[in-house]
Amino acid sequence: MQYPLNEKIGYPDLFVERKKEFDSFNRWIENIPRRLSKSRVILARRKSGKTALVQRLFNQLWNQNGAVIPFYFHVAETKIWYPNFAMQYYRAFASQYISFLERDPKLVMNPLPLDEIKAYGLTHSIKLLVDDINLFQQEMNRGHDLMWEAAYTAPHRFAGVYDIRFLVIIDEFQYLTKFIYPDSNYQTKPIESMPGSFHYVVESKIAPMLVTGSYISWLMEIAFEYLEAGRLSNWYMSPYLSPEEGLQAVYNYAELYREPITNETAVLINQLCLSDPFFISCVIQSFYEGRALDTTKGVINTVNYEITDQRSEMSLTWAEYIRLALSKINDVNSKHILLHLSKHNDRDWTPQEIREALQLEMSATEIHKKMQLMVEADLLEQGGSDIRYHGLQDGTLYLILRHRFEEEITSYAPDLRVDFRAEVEQLKRDKKRLTGMLSNLTGKMAENQLAIAFRSQKRFVLSTYFRGVMDSTRLNMIDVRTRVMIQRADGKNQELDVVAESSCGRVVLVEVKKWQRKIGPTEVDDFWEKVQIYQHQHPDKTILPAILSLGGFSQPASDLCERHEIGLAETIVWGL
Repeated sequence: MQYPLNEKIGYPDLFVERKKEFDSFNRWIENIPRRLSKSRVILARRKSGKTALVQRLFNQLWNQNGAVIPFYFHVAETKIWYPNFAMQYYRAFASQYISFLERDPKLVMNPLPLDEIKAYGLTHSIKLLVDDINLFQQEMNRGHDLMWEAAYTAPHRFAGVYDIRFLVIIDEFQYLTKFIYPDSNYQTKPIESMPGSFHYVVESKIAPMLVTGSYISWLMEIAFEYLEAGRLSNWYMSPYLSPEEGLQAVYNYAELYREPITNETAVLINQLCLSDPFFISCVIQSFYEGRALDTTKGVINTVNYEITDQRSEMSLTWAEYIRLALSKINDVNSKHILLHLSKHNDRDWTPQEIREALQLEMSATEIHKKMQLMVEADLLEQGGSDIRYHGLQDGTLYLILRHRFEEEITSYAPDLRVDFRAEVEQLKRDKKRLTGMLSNLTGKMAENQLAIAFRSQKRFVLSTYFRGVMDSTRLNMIDVRTRVMIQRADGKNQELDVVAESSCGRVVLVEVKKWQRKIGPTEVDDFWEKVQIYQHQHPDKTILPAILSLGGFSQPASDLCERHEIGLAETIVWGL
């Protein structure tokens, strides 16, 4: 897969595909060619993975080269004169359109200048490109009035004239109200009504919009005031992955950052980080001096550091969020209310119920006003009526709030490590659930899990993991790698799934088959060829070959493995 849009997440393998979210969006996108999809707005707090999601959607659509042409635009937190913004938006649209047609990925990140867009339009008889560039060039010498209209209507117009379909993705839509100025010197107020430009095109079924924003209340206020709220379908996105997806994120980050973990501590990291991918990434990359993520104590201390130390990436990232919130609720009673609702977020609360539960010496009316301010600050949500509120389903935020506010309210400084240790002990007692979480992911991460098991075990015999192994030497692994490329004599590249070298000169080569069906002798022969190539290239090494086949082995395959002294396994043995 190509990545014409340089994804904010960085290395593509860091992205863990959210099955629930992608199932929903894939169904939505499949209906765009039939003009059945209504524009959407993704509502989620900061660091929830919104940008990663929409950027991956763009790259997938670009690669599919199907009936829906993606257009992605990020509204920057930078002041800009509106004619320049109009040109920036149009150049991005036209260049991404041309990129899609020509299969040229470079044009997504490097938009064409106006004259080259016009030249392409002339060469390929795309009259709208030519007409639009002529208009831009005329308006730059006049009053600029029609430039932005030509820009924001372009996807809808092109879709209608040429009977094609676009998906218009605008990331951080709320900044349209704050950073676009009518004067080039930025001496006047920004054009707050800029989102209203999309009032008509947001209803397009031939170029529907997908809008994101990091401030839910602000974004909903914009949609209500300028777009008529019903024109956009609200789509709420949790910051959390499923437990299995979170565990996959732990493995991905640990493998790519070469951070030592064990299969057991991978589960602990995921559990304590609440399957929050940003939280997980902070822990894996933490600057905590005592970071040792292959031990339970090291995991607990590192997670605690990321929440409590003001220098940690986690704390620094949340600092702005908390600062904006405190501007609305900077008093002890408000913090007490917020902490209580965040802890008891399984039900709605009225101001009177809060007054009684917390024994506050203030009226229900005053409490109601404070709770409404917290809704505006994206710290609470409106409940089932105008006087009911509930805390966010956000465990990460609750941990941050406890650290920031609990001592001020109760005069007692919380030690989150006590809670973490209790949670870890409970998880360890539930060995069945612990093993189940690992086993559920084996189909996707078998190579990583096996490699981590090899790295973390001290002086083990290979028969611990594979039957039919004749060598009983205790192995002390000094180098374990996954997906290692080797080359045949004819120049063809082949891949070994796991290569693990022991200090005694033995090398374990493992083929991992994740199929549901049993493997046959053909697959064994193919692996044996790779073993022979590796042995020829490393004549001084003793090779111990093995196959992990999740679907099992046919009898002829088992017989062939026995003949070649290849170890066999259908599952990974968990050293828990």
